[in-house]
Amino acid sequence: MLLLVVVVGLLGYHVYKSIKPPPPIPLPESVSEICPRIKLNDGRYLAYRELGFPKDKAKNKIIILHGYGSSKLVDLKITQEMIDEFEIYFLLFDRAGYGESDPHPSRTLKTDTYDIEELADKLQIGPKFHVLGMSLGAYPVYGCLKYIPHRLSGATLVVPLLNFWWSRMPKKLLSSALKKLPIQNQWTFRVAHYFPWLFYWWMTQKWFSPFSQNPRETMTERDIELADKYTKHSYIKESALRQGEYVSMQRDIIAGFENWEFDPTELLNPFSDDNKGSVHVWCALEDKQISREVLVYICDKLPWIKLHEVPEAGHLIIHEKQHFEDIIKAACS
Repeated sequence: MLLLVVVVGLLGYHVYKSIKPPPPIPLPESVSEICPRIKLNDGRYLAYRELGFPKDKAKNKIIILHGYGSSKLVDLKITQEMIDEFEIYFLLFDRAGYGESDPHPSRTLKTDTYDIEELADKLQIGPKFHVLGMSLGAYPVYGCLKYIPHRLSGATLVVPLLNFWWSRMPKKLLSSALKKLPIQNQWTFRVAHYFPWLFYWWMTQKWFSPFSQNPRETMTERDIELADKYTKHSYIKESALRQGEYVSMQRDIIAGFENWEFDPTELLNPFSDDNKGSVHVWCALEDKQISREVLVYICDKLPWIKLHEVPEAGHLIIHEKQHFEDIIKAACS
């Protein structure tokens, strides 16, 4: 009997250790010398990077939300001439848990949204700003449209995340979009949604890969070229994921695919009164990760959103100079 208790206890401890996420990897004490950081009201720090026109003189103030596995160091494919022409101030920051930004102990779509507002206030960029999110990093833009619409001068979603469990959209449409993904990816997103407490184990177990290992299942040939050029593995490990994959990428997925308090089709036009702002969705027609049909459905339900369909472009459209400049021109118009 004693032996059985010991065996069960050891087994339980092993299971507990396998599903319990590790603490964040500590940042160096000299982190403030690496990059500027701002302290939030809850004591956390967000690391940021400013580019372009001086914020007190800029006509357009754009906060960039980096994508999955990226950071504030994302390369913006834009010329200085265009920055000067449109008088653009860019604010980039490491979202919670990425790079040199502290993790949030219970990160959600809502906490990510209010991080953006507080960062803007701490840096005194003004009462209104434009938010631009890419890929998985676009979900806080939906949060801004819902929770802080009064702070927006505009919003842009580039090949944005689709939450396959949005409550008011046709389940058949979302199910079809999910089933277009590789089977490993489908199950990973299901685990993130239904069993977030198990997600760390799912992402670290050795029996099978949580994501497809064939890049051609999720990327075009051009995407693969751009990924090799702009998102190299060593760069990700050394910058974006320095505090560990759980508090950065894995918590990012959980926050994106959790149960939201709203559905995108319920959003109200934040610019219906003064018509001084606009919202843009950019859809790459060769994108293998984001379903065009879902984005078209959202924009049909919300005709105040301007849908831009880009032919012969894939998921990494943000790294194409011509496309990125078109995105910024639309945001500044």
